[in-house]
Order: sequence, then structure tokens, then C-alpha cells
Amino acid sequence: MIEYRNVSIALKGQEILRDVSFKINEGEVFCIVGRSGVGKSVLIRQLVGLLRPNQGQILFKGENVTEMNEAQLMGLRRTCGMVFQHATLFDSLNCVDNVALPIKKHLNLPTRRARIRALGYLARLGVEHLAYREPAALGPGLRKLIAIARTMTLQPEAILYDEPTTGLDPVAARKFDALVNGPQAEEGITQVVVSHDVRSVFDIADRVAMLHEGRLRFLGTVSELGKTSDTVVRSFIKGRSEGAL
Repeated sequence: MIEYRNVSIALKGQEILRDVSFKINEGEVFCIVGRSGVGKSVLIRQLVGLLRPNQGQILFKGENVTEMNEAQLMGLRRTCGMVFQHATLFDSLNCVDNVALPIKKHLNLPTRRARIRALGYLARLGVEHLAYREPAALGPGLRKLIAIARTMTLQPEAILYDEPTTGLDPVAARKFDALVNGPQAEEGITQVVVSHDVRSVFDIADRVAMLHEGRLRFLGTVSELGKTSDTVVRSFIKGRSEGAL
């Protein structure tokens, strides 16, 4: 479904990614890991056209994202949803209306019916009790769950998550893992997860890519990740699992 071909990018004169290539299969959970500042978020922002590579191509279902105009990118973003690290919600709307907003816009439903649908998505994440709370009154973890519910409303073919468990307590983090492994997987949604949460990665991933110094250092299954003899990869896994970095 998704392919990166020899992607390189520099930001503010600093090279971030160098000649990165890999494929993501339809319906799989693909995790991207690596130390802070290595370019993980840059990778997925490029996929929806928020950044453009200096070299290389990024394909979504065979279409070259790097050549799309803004109108084409808007269509892509409905098919390939993204949940940002810092939840972007409208503080002027309560939580259920935040989630209902894309339903009303894209399905042209009246407010009442859109809210009923939105409540269903909030319930899937176990946060329906927050429906009529204001986002500004919630912590970052709960805001993120509301943002995830909103992204789900468009029923995208792929969802990109940027550090989804950061800011979540352990119970909420495992709830996210259950969502990825449960309803999203059952619906065949391709899920790309940028994460520092080693436990989550081992629980949810089909395959894992690790970036190191701007290059792809590891690409393989979770089983292969656990058995790798690469000292850099093993050091990262051990450090993250012990709460380092």
C-alpha cells in the first residue's frame, strides 16, 4: 500500500533522512522507532504531503504523493488519516462535537445524527463519558484519545499515529494497543505507528523499522527485532525498555 523509494530530506540545512526505502503492506501494523530527532515524524508527515522530500518518491496505493497538488493531497488525507503527537482539537467545541465535525462535513449529516455516530467512536476508546467536556479541561493523554476518535470517523484505509501513547497513563496506553490489535485490525486498516514505547511496539507491530543517523538501520518482524544481533538496535531496545533516553 505504501512505499518509500530512496527518500532523502534536509531541514534548515541539516540532513534528516538519507536514502530511506521500505514498503508497508496493506492491513499491517508497521512501527517506526528510533531515538528523538532521527526523522521518524518527518517520515509520516511526508506521506500526507506536509513535507516534501528533497530526493526520492513516496507512493500511496501506487500514486506518487510527492507529485500531488493540494487538492489531491486533501483527498489523500481523507483516505490516510493522521493523529499528531500533540492533539489538535477545537477548544471552542466540546469533545463529541470535535469528533462529529468531520462526520457533518463529509457525510452531510445533521448535528444530532453526527453526534450519535461520534459517541460510538468515543465509546470504542472508552471515553464516551468525556463527550460533553471541553478539550481544554483534559490532560494531553485524554485529548489524544479524542483526536484518535475523530480520525477514525472518516473510516480511512490507513492511519498514521505520531507517538500515540506519549502522555497516556499505562491503562490508556494498553487501551490504545487493544484498539490497534482489535477493531482497527479487524477492519483491515493499515496502521503506521511512530513510537518510543517498546512494550507497545512488541505488542502491536507486524513489522518494525528503526532509523539511526538518518538511515534505515533495521527492518523486520517483531520476532526478528527481539533476536537481532545488531548492537545499536539492541542498545536502543534495552534503553527504552528500562525507561532510558
